[in-house]
Amino acid sequence: METKIIKITDKAAPRDEELMEAAGILRQGGLVAFPTETVYGLGANALDEGAAARIYAAKGRPSDNPLIAHISCMEELPALVREIPEAGKRLAEKFWPGPLTMIFPKKSVVPDGTTGGLDTVAVRMPSDPVANRLIRLAGVPVAAPSANLSGRPSPTRAGHVVEDMNGKIEMILDGGEVGIGVESTIVDVSGPVPVLLRPGAVTLEMLKEVLGKVETDAAVLGPLGNGVKPRAPGMKYRHYAPKADMILVEGETSRVVGYINHETKKAVEAGKRIGIICTQESRALYPLGILAVVGSREHEETVAHNLFSVLRDFDGQAVDCIFSESFSDDRLGQAIMNRLCKAAGYHIIKV
Repeated sequence: METKIIKITDKAAPRDEELMEAAGILRQGGLVAFPTETVYGLGANALDEGAAARIYAAKGRPSDNPLIAHISCMEELPALVREIPEAGKRLAEKFWPGPLTMIFPKKSVVPDGTTGGLDTVAVRMPSDPVANRLIRLAGVPVAAPSANLSGRPSPTRAGHVVEDMNGKIEMILDGGEVGIGVESTIVDVSGPVPVLLRPGAVTLEMLKEVLGKVETDAAVLGPLGNGVKPRAPGMKYRHYAPKADMILVEGETSRVVGYINHETKKAVEAGKRIGIICTQESRALYPLGILAVVGSREHEETVAHNLFSVLRDFDGQAVDCIFSESFSDDRLGQAIMNRLCKAAGYHIIKV
């Protein structure tokens, strides 16, 4: 299959003529990768079980890992869900369109192939102008996990999508680099108490400001137990993983730097190539290794924005092992640590 790439000339105000072909592909059961405000998504008609199956095949994604259905406006939500709980209404009013996914009881029109066999459906309304207009033009809800091979770092540029999906899907819409850089926050509003299943740019603190009580699923910063069915994307399987082994180092900054430098020196003397994920504040503290400055601790949105690109860049440099500094576990740091823990396969050293 030849994958067609369409360059979007103005991401803030995309022209319909640049999106119409992609919208037609989605209606006909094909696959289109497109930018959102979080990461690039791999889209298909969420109501077409065969199209959803094509997403799983293209990504090599386990079939029990549910997909997110994307809509363009609030009027499209009732067609997918049996009810909209009060918590869902309040969150939608505050954060939609935007980087928030909510889980609702699903209507039967949504196939099990989209929801991973669950009786709930995850729904998001993207604010990205390309994504939102594409969904509107397609006229169908669009299932769209991240547009990468399963387990790989999520794509934040069209070039990342080409690396993983070229020849496997019909089209890629190139809208440049995304804004946020980590996937949407996921909150389950289908039960009596809302539950945070995946942290993102809409932080736990922001959710509590709107709802008051919000519980946090144990899988946010720990692996899901064997035999447990994932309630949302990204909960069960290793995700965001670079090709090299990765170790996340937690502790007081000076001890973290000391440990990484000690281990890097041993590895370099043994002839290995070592990557180090550090920040602007600590970059001068590492005399050895291949440094990747992921952002600034004072502005954690820069870390989130650059994280997946840094992991993919290390793949291109053929490093043997990656050491990463850790971050705070509150606000946006919770999302950053969630992604780093999964990228490292929960290989964490506490110093």
